Amino acid sequence: MSDKYAIDSHKLIYHPLRVAKWLSAENNWENQKGIYPVYVEISPVGACNHRCTFCAVDYIGYRNIRWETELLKNRLSEMAKLGIKSIMFAGEGEPLFHKDLDQIVEHSNKVGIDCSITTNFVYLNEKNVLKILKNTSWIKVSLNAGTAETYSKIHRTKEEDFHTVLNNLELAVKTRKEHNLECTIGAQLLLLPENKHEVIEFVTKMKSAGIDYVVIKPYSQHLFSKTKTYEKIDYADLISLEETLNEFNDDNFNVVFRSNTMKKLNKAHDYDKCLSTPYFWAHIMADGDVYGCSAYLKQEKFCYGNLKEIPFKEIWEGDKRKKSVQFVKDELDISNCRSNCRMDEVNRYLWRLQNPNSHDNFI
Repeated sequence: MSDKYAIDSHKLIYHPLRVAKWLSAENNWENQKGIYPVYVEISPVGACNHRCTFCAVDYIGYRNIRWETELLKNRLSEMAKLGIKSIMFAGEGEPLFHKDLDQIVEHSNKVGIDCSITTNFVYLNEKNVLKILKNTSWIKVSLNAGTAETYSKIHRTKEEDFHTVLNNLELAVKTRKEHNLECTIGAQLLLLPENKHEVIEFVTKMKSAGIDYVVIKPYSQHLFSKTKTYEKIDYADLISLEETLNEFNDDNFNVVFRSNTMKKLNKAHDYDKCLSTPYFWAHIMADGDVYGCSAYLKQEKFCYGNLKEIPFKEIWEGDKRKKSVQFVKDELDISNCRSNCRMDEVNRYLWRLQNPNSHDNFI
């Protein structure tokens, strides 16, 4: 199976009660306001140790701000009670820059929220590795190259960071095995002109490292990014890589080549409205602002309040989100949205539910 984690698809189908609540809300705010996200992204810090050439959020400015540990723990406890099921720690900065991230994921797990980390993995170490692996469902490492030279050019950092990451992957795999842990460990390569010749080398190295999977994914231009280097990128000549990479798949290792997403790049949406926003997911920035869509960070119409100032329930059921619900429904022109956004497959699914085929009852 080439994508057993459904990375190139979606998993909202496994949350039928939440979807049923959304379907039955019928544009009534009293019903809509209590539909809480299944999934939330949180930026523990704004700062980052790299300046990747492809960074989508370079426009935010890598601010040296962070969540106060105890406050974030309190907010996580509240969010668990509201029915939020999962959190990915990532965002506009490097999450492992937060010195207490191991404590934060431990608390998240304790209160019943599944959590994960997307990271460049430079700051994993002997002190935090065990607690992190014990308390995360998965960790995905952004590596993006098969050699130190290419890595340093894409991540705009020193070459030794590449070797640090490889050593940290070895540490993580070793720790997981020694303690019989279940955390899934993966790595991703954003397919770019600078690294396309190293895909095989990247996959070979990752399989040898003993991790569970790799993702080969396309670039998507963010609406507000300063960088425009890859704006016109075309993957037509690279789709054929999938067949070669499938040869690496076995019972212990999975290559997820996101051909479905590549084929959709720069094509019109198959739906007329964004139906996932602001219902099934949210993004919380390092400064505490809560957004309904990560493609619109720093855009006021998508910001519902600050979680460092008021509880999540007040934000999610508040007037700013109510206004955003109407804006997304009545005014948002999705032709201007980011191509292949995180909720694209979810939106296709929700649109199909609201616009059934005449044969759908023949199950």
